Amino acid sequence: MNINWRVRFKNPIFWAQLTCSIIMPLIVGMGATWEDMTTWEVLGSTIMAALGNPVVVVAMLTSVWACVTDPTTSGTSDSAAALGRSEVAPNANHRKA
Repeated sequence: MNINWRVRFKNPIFWAQLTCSIIMPLIVGMGATWEDMTTWEVLGSTIMAALGNPVVVVAMLTSVWACVTDPTTSGTSDSAAALGRSEVAPNANHRKA
């Protein structure tokens, strides 16, 4: 798996996807709701309970895998163009004001 981690770490979208791919299976797998997460203690105990549940752990790993791999290339590596970048590429459809 040849991935340009430097560029990925600079992209806030990557961090949002990674966070959601870890947190959402925890919350959903434990049957919790956002309203249940009222203290750090409750959140911590929910996370610890979820990590003891193999289904939740597999869901988390699957979500992280989907977040990390590039679906526009065959296999699990980034494209040659992505590997050659040092900065996040601009979106061709993004217009500057």
